[in-house]
Amino acid sequence: MEKRVNFEVIIIGGSYAGLSAAMSLGRSLRSVLVIDSGQPCNLQTPHSQNFLTHDGHAPSHIAAEARRQLMKYDTIKFHRGLAVSALKTDQGFTVTTQTGETFSGRKLIFATGIKDIMPQIPGFSECWGITVIHCPYCHGYEFRNAKTAILANGAKAYHLASLINNLTDDLTLLTNGRVEFDFPAAEKLRANDIAIKEKGVVEIVHQDGLVKEVVFADGSREAFKAVYAALPFEQHSDIPVALGCALTEHGYIHVNTLQETTVEGVFACGDNVEMMRSVANAVASGNATGAIVNKELVDECF
Repeated sequence: MEKRVNFEVIIIGGSYAGLSAAMSLGRSLRSVLVIDSGQPCNLQTPHSQNFLTHDGHAPSHIAAEARRQLMKYDTIKFHRGLAVSALKTDQGFTVTTQTGETFSGRKLIFATGIKDIMPQIPGFSECWGITVIHCPYCHGYEFRNAKTAILANGAKAYHLASLINNLTDDLTLLTNGRVEFDFPAAEKLRANDIAIKEKGVVEIVHQDGLVKEVVFADGSREAFKAVYAALPFEQHSDIPVALGCALTEHGYIHVNTLQETTVEGVFACGDNVEMMRSVANAVASGNATGAIVNKELVDECF
């Protein structure tokens, strides 16, 4: 049987937002292709939390169950591969994969997520998503009352400290250099018994991703159970920018309230458009985007 290459909607990214968008569209009998490279940003995370009905499940389990449920919708197809380019055409868009395969669609949805930029600290990346974590809503309860560090500086560190302070009484802020707070912020941290250490961090000692100690530039070290970190990021895919989609000042794909990018016919959802990085939020974002894209297809032909 000839392989189908033309679709109403192509979704690049088959994690939670992309799969949720696909379900929304598939239930309206839209022909959908989901292109996914199999490299989600939470690949190393053992458990997903704060997602009703799936609290504590492995992220891979949630994604696999989602794909299994989508298989009953005949109009949804999957392609395992890396999308490397997209072009706007008179009929919509063409998407090309790393292996040279080309697919066409009337609408395009980017659910490509973001990529965290790891610091050059030995042990950091091995612990990322396990005991070096980014979000108190996603991971904080599991490390409640534990000896905890925050590896960050400036406004991001202050924001994290205010949230995590409710989860543990043993909290230390590691600025990895000179403090970048103004005077009132530093005083408020100290008033809440949050220690501030301005030493450089040179290593995270761990066992299979479980933090044991943080080693400082002066040779001293301190034991912690968890380390929060605020990392810079970049878009996981460079296709949106190459296609002409604008980014916000913070590096997210710019979308309006209808998830439309600045390129007509192109939509985006999930972690690549906003700072709320959770499975629950990605699923909600994708679900809404699928419905919005279906409505646009309806309006064009009804």
